[in-house]
Amino acid sequence: MLIANRGEIALRVIRACRVSGLATVAVYSDADRAAPHVPAADEAYRLGPAPAAESYLSVGAIIDAARGSGADAVHPGYGFLAENAALAQACADAGLVFIGPPAATLERCGDKVETRRAARAAGVPILPGTDPLDDAALAREADLIGFPVLLKAAGGGGGKGIHLVRAAADLAAAVRLARGEARGAFGDDRVYLEKWLDHARHVEIQILADATGALVHLGERECSIQRRHQKVIEEAPSPALDAPLREAMGRAAVAAARAVGYVNAGTVEFVVSGREFYFLEINARLQVEHPVTEWVTGRDLARLQLAVAGGSPLPFAQGDVVLRGHAIEARISAEDPDAGFVPWVGRVEQVVLPGGPGVRVDGALVPGMDVSRFYDPILAKVIAWGETRSDAIARLVQALRETVITGVPTTVPFLRWTLAHPAFQGGAYTTAFVETEWERRDRIPPNGGAAAAAALAHQAERRVAAPVSRDGIAWTQAARRDALS
Repeated sequence: MLIANRGEIALRVIRACRVSGLATVAVYSDADRAAPHVPAADEAYRLGPAPAAESYLSVGAIIDAARGSGADAVHPGYGFLAENAALAQACADAGLVFIGPPAATLERCGDKVETRRAARAAGVPILPGTDPLDDAALAREADLIGFPVLLKAAGGGGGKGIHLVRAAADLAAAVRLARGEARGAFGDDRVYLEKWLDHARHVEIQILADATGALVHLGERECSIQRRHQKVIEEAPSPALDAPLREAMGRAAVAAARAVGYVNAGTVEFVVSGREFYFLEINARLQVEHPVTEWVTGRDLARLQLAVAGGSPLPFAQGDVVLRGHAIEARISAEDPDAGFVPWVGRVEQVVLPGGPGVRVDGALVPGMDVSRFYDPILAKVIAWGETRSDAIARLVQALRETVITGVPTTVPFLRWTLAHPAFQGGAYTTAFVETEWERRDRIPPNGGAAAAAALAHQAERRVAAPVSRDGIAWTQAARRDALS
């Protein structure tokens, strides 16, 4: 099995392959020669220079590595080419098994407008919106839909090419920016509109399908703590869903997946407002936050991916899926939360990661590791499980207290602050949390004894951490777009 990715997802797949009795092949760029995933695999092949376009995003280089190593399958991980139809087709043409949906399904899921149409045809509720239009038509439709609206790249993902527009006067500039970002990131400058709901939640449903037509969902993940439309904290199950709403959203996710001919693991994303929910998109890959689903369902999603790709039927039915306890994941990234979460590069100096009952760490983080501007700045994920949501929060709080990473700023102080916030503790938060709470944190939250203590601890940590990052270099927005595209 060749793993066409890097970092913690490469290590995650290597472990799943080992448990399944499969030999593994890692690939690396010049920036990752000493990365932990390289020695973890049975073999390793160089893809090319550090820029992703010349290494991890090179379909030809990945196919050459697979052929040279004698691999018979390719796992794309998440990010880079994970949802790339060209890689899936190249694997098929080379006689390699692609661990994911077929190329035709990836093509369909990669076009957000096409998946909206498919979901609507399947009876899944969608937000008011448009097809990709020219600038003048977008302006007319925005007035009809009503502000605020969300501009979205038709071929996009990962939070790129997305802009919230609250007034007609701001639309033209936002369209120019969104088109430029979409063209640079995806080679496709088409954008469309979706109605924006304030004070809503982002909830996704994990799906799994085999080649026989069996398709199940494994419950939901709450993903509303976000910055720049990218997730930071995820939990399962969602504190906003009860059993009837969970069942209705699960049925809708399965219907949407069937409508695009889905096979393997994927995620159907929704926005939830009160008891109403609306389809957003299908992520045709394993998600960064998949560990919380694994913990509450007891299912190894990476191993199930391998089994389904190998032709095996799903080993369980929908009625066998039972959610037990509560799990929460916190993503640790090399970003400065006090500077708008700007990513940083630099050398990681000290690393102390947590442990204990109910704590899992997924990461490829070691002392002396360079955080490169070429790739996503995520360093590790800390996941905690408990019999109750309160237990899971308490374990995650303790785990983050034990976590020490020096050399670059990280999101750990923000994560600690958020977990102590009354809105999070009560499960009453929305996608506006960072904007309405973190960015206004000079005002101590009401009834927030724990939050106040966390705020003071955060201020103290900033004083300690600032000199450590003196050699770090904050990314420019252009460098960030290049690295994450």
